[in-house]
Amino acid sequence: MRHRRIDQLMTREVVSVRGDTPFKEIARTLSQHQVTAVPVVDGDGRVVGVVSEGDLLRKTADQAAAPSGLPAVPGLEAWERAKAEGTRAEELMSAPAVCARPEWTVAEAARLMEVQRVKRLVVVDGEDRLLGIVSRRDLLDVFLREDDDIRREIVEDVLGDTLRLEPTALAVEVHDGRVELGGRLPFRGMAPAIERMCATVDGVVSVSCTRLTYDVDDTERGGGRS
Repeated sequence: MRHRRIDQLMTREVVSVRGDTPFKEIARTLSQHQVTAVPVVDGDGRVVGVVSEGDLLRKTADQAAAPSGLPAVPGLEAWERAKAEGTRAEELMSAPAVCARPEWTVAEAARLMEVQRVKRLVVVDGEDRLLGIVSRRDLLDVFLREDDDIRREIVEDVLGDTLRLEPTALAVEVHDGRVELGGRLPFRGMAPAIERMCATVDGVVSVSCTRLTYDVDDTERGGGRS
């Protein structure tokens, strides 16, 4: 199955900053390039962290509270306090950076974003050198695939190449990414596997197997015919 790789979706021309880049220059860079975060790299181009609008805004919130006599930002831990007081990228950044490899699939990248609760992944090579950056929006682009393209992949790759079924064995309809499967299977136990495999095709929103029937119910002892 032809899963889209991160190197097909990522932004390659990525603006970055060095560890000694001052606060105002970082803010200026974010504004000029209309981005919400930039990787921080060392002299060899290796990614050492990421500094985002959120990191900079922590200082703004800290300073805004001071004139009122209130605690600067209540509940901050020591490391958060240090970031709020930072003046350079290496003091403000989140480290280590959450990174992806260019050969990863959309599913792998999305899973890491969810686990780490980040909005973007820095893409690096085997030596952690910056290659690009991929965002949530980039990953969502797979859902812009045409229905005909999704159907073709299901029929040829899932049903044909993987499951070795005849192209006409099942009826496959795709509407706005929603897949509906119909037809007759030799065994009932094949349906869940087919559903799972179709669901992993890039651009699929949902899969319905309610129109599938079967010859033998191999999910019950002794089996039975439908």
